[in-house]
Amino acid sequence: MQEFIDQLPKLAKDKQNENKKYFAKLKKKPPKNLDTFMQDLHTKEFQKTDCLECANCCKTTGPLFTDIDVDRISKHLKMKSHQFEEQYLKKDEDGDFVLKEVPCAFLAADNYCLIYDVRPRACKEFPHTDRKKFHQISDLTMKNIAVCPAAYNIVEKMKELMPLEHKSNRRA
Repeated sequence: MQEFIDQLPKLAKDKQNENKKYFAKLKKKPPKNLDTFMQDLHTKEFQKTDCLECANCCKTTGPLFTDIDVDRISKHLKMKSHQFEEQYLKKDEDGDFVLKEVPCAFLAADNYCLIYDVRPRACKEFPHTDRKKFHQISDLTMKNIAVCPAAYNIVEKMKELMPLEHKSNRRA
């Protein structure tokens, strides 16, 4: 697994142009069954992928923390929200709360999340491959396939099972 994780950034970069074209077509004319199709691919992939073997998302990227996330997590940690923010978070260029540093402070050595039951919504939903209106998050998906082996596999399977060929109006 670690070898695949190490190769992901290069694999994603090698597929970047192909994926950009695919997602551009997907955005223009998403198939009616796309959400159901993606939920099925997501479910099948996560039946064979164990996040505890990887945790690359927790090691290399940080989620956005909503105010609701901050309140829930700080309450769980028996801290005031502003204390939690000061200790663990910073505001990014968009004014959103993100982790001060990665790997995540709540990632244990065995890849378990120390705040799993109250983790941020962005963590619960990662890698977002089963999200409704999947075609609207192509930029996020392009980033996630460089980090998450499951997201990479899902997108590759998606392209295989749902090719979006450009239909020409020319007659032979």
